[in-house]
Amino acid sequence: MTEALADRKPRLGVYAFSGCGGCQAVLLDGAPLLALAGRFDVVHFAALGPRAAEAPVDVALVEGSVSTSADVERLRRIRDSSAYLAAIGACAASGGAQSLRGLARDGDRWLADLYPHPEWLDVLGTPVPLARYVRVDAVLSGCPIDRRELVRLLCDRLAGVAVRPDRRPVCMECKQLGVACLVVARGEPCLGPVTRAGCGALCPRGGRACYACFGPADLVNVAGLGARLAALGLGPEDIARRFRFVAGDVDAFRGAGGAAARGPETP
Repeated sequence: MTEALADRKPRLGVYAFSGCGGCQAVLLDGAPLLALAGRFDVVHFAALGPRAAEAPVDVALVEGSVSTSADVERLRRIRDSSAYLAAIGACAASGGAQSLRGLARDGDRWLADLYPHPEWLDVLGTPVPLARYVRVDAVLSGCPIDRRELVRLLCDRLAGVAVRPDRRPVCMECKQLGVACLVVARGEPCLGPVTRAGCGALCPRGGRACYACFGPADLVNVAGLGARLAALGLGPEDIARRFRFVAGDVDAFRGAGGAAARGPETP
């Protein structure tokens, strides 16, 4: 942090765009909230109460994906008034579940199905990571984010050191926790081999296959896992949807499923 912060708490803002609000809920629960209240001057966090959307901040936590041109302009204003900006959650990190509409064969027909006057809408194309629009200093993936990673990011920022995200695959967490491999033991289409750790293997611990909400791990073999999923009986479209269901628009997963990875006629 800068020398100017020696006489005051760093200012923090929490901003929401299109999403479910789950990552904000994590901030309001237990240790993250205590970390925010005790170490930061929270100047904007609408879900908590403070509202000063245009105030300059030392740290900005941004949740959700941008959906309109007005969102893009607002995001750029947040970036301009922030010394440090972190994209939190899968929607901000990679476009999230709403980016699945990029796999739809019928283009924008869904707009006409949902709205009586779709021409009144100012809707962007497929949601993409916030980093496509502004400079992002740190990314916390997950749906929702993990509170331990959030606290670690805030502590690292206060200490002036680089954020250190976990780069291992979820499989390593399963091994450490003694969780049986769902792919090997039960033949389930688990994405743990290509997904970044950090969640504590939450879904596999509950007997549910990982769905890659923390995004790709380092050195992933998407083609290899895709071939394994095909051997389990999944078609190209289903494989593509599993890789991009929450992780969204990330380079490592974009080609999953091959050339036929276009979704059905409804998004």
